[in-house]
Amino acid sequence: MQSFLQFNPTKLWFGKGQIEQLAQELGTPGKKVLLVFGGGSIKKNGVYEAVKQQLDHMQADMYEMSGVEPNPRLTTVKKGIELCREHGIELILAVGGGSVIDCAKAISVGVYYDGDVWDIITRKAVPSRALPFGTVLTLAATGSEMNNISVITHWEKNEKRGWSSPLAYPAFSILDPEFTYSVPLDQTVYGIVDMMSHVLEQYFHLTENTPMMDRFMESVLLTIMEAAPKLLENLHSYEHRATIMYAGTTAFNGLLSSGTDGGDWASHQIEHGLSAVYDIPHGGGLAIIYPNWMRHCAEDDPSRMTKLALAVFGVDPTGKTDHEIAYEGIEALRQFWNSLGAPNCLADYDISDARLEELIHKSFMKEQVGSYKIMTRDTVRDILTKSL
Repeated sequence: MQSFLQFNPTKLWFGKGQIEQLAQELGTPGKKVLLVFGGGSIKKNGVYEAVKQQLDHMQADMYEMSGVEPNPRLTTVKKGIELCREHGIELILAVGGGSVIDCAKAISVGVYYDGDVWDIITRKAVPSRALPFGTVLTLAATGSEMNNISVITHWEKNEKRGWSSPLAYPAFSILDPEFTYSVPLDQTVYGIVDMMSHVLEQYFHLTENTPMMDRFMESVLLTIMEAAPKLLENLHSYEHRATIMYAGTTAFNGLLSSGTDGGDWASHQIEHGLSAVYDIPHGGGLAIIYPNWMRHCAEDDPSRMTKLALAVFGVDPTGKTDHEIAYEGIEALRQFWNSLGAPNCLADYDISDARLEELIHKSFMKEQVGSYKIMTRDTVRDILTKSL
């Protein structure tokens, strides 16, 4: 285990009725608030009205920016920055899932930056100040409600970039599982795949002597896998919505990677290139890519895949080699995601090999792809080809 600092400044309000804490978090009456949200579903499911009641109670001066895309775009971020500057916004409130929150993070650091906010997103510049922001989560998936990470797409360049900053933690996040009742089946599935992928990315690390972190991750995966099928049978189950919601937050709030090298993340980089070009759901892309990445890595060293297969997927090791155990575990993951309704291959999105070389190029927006196993262009080509 490595030495580490464990720090997370986000105040998390979890449970039924916690929207009532929003007035407390606003602090003083009359604050200028920019409400950021997506396609308008919050106005149909009652979340918008619940938020507005709290803002009205605090006599907040509310401005709105709707239309944040599932893969939030730079143009939308810039629109939000201009609104904040124009109206002297004091607090950004992101009401939605990870895409809305990621957009709010970029807006918050862009408000005080004189240059193009894309400089910050591409790590050419470091923000020195940020506008405070909070979140009201409506989709369990990314963990963005309790971390400092954001992913933004430059659609004109077909580039999707992840970035982070110590200034990009939400000041507070309100998580009421009832606010996720209206999330449709497919988006619920994508969220489950996404949070499981976050755990898996961290699980595949090279740090020795991490039994506690490994068991934390294994238990999160087991908890998700136990709750997910039950949730899909009843999308209005408070019990299972709550379990999945908190699992998604825990999966990517910094806890699981404490004392490790942070994990691999090559599959995320490959998928970012994929959704930057084809604009497919992030969770759908990961469901296709991740098992093929695992199989590729297991060819050289099956040890971590074998450990996962035994601890999480209950593979019987009797009479089997480590490779056989690993491959059986990988197939069990694939079958579990398929049983939820996740896509199996790129053909499910009508994606062929027509832009394969472009996808490979987009995967290498960072100098290095992967750490558990460092990818080359040939290895990424192999993974994408097997994903077709």
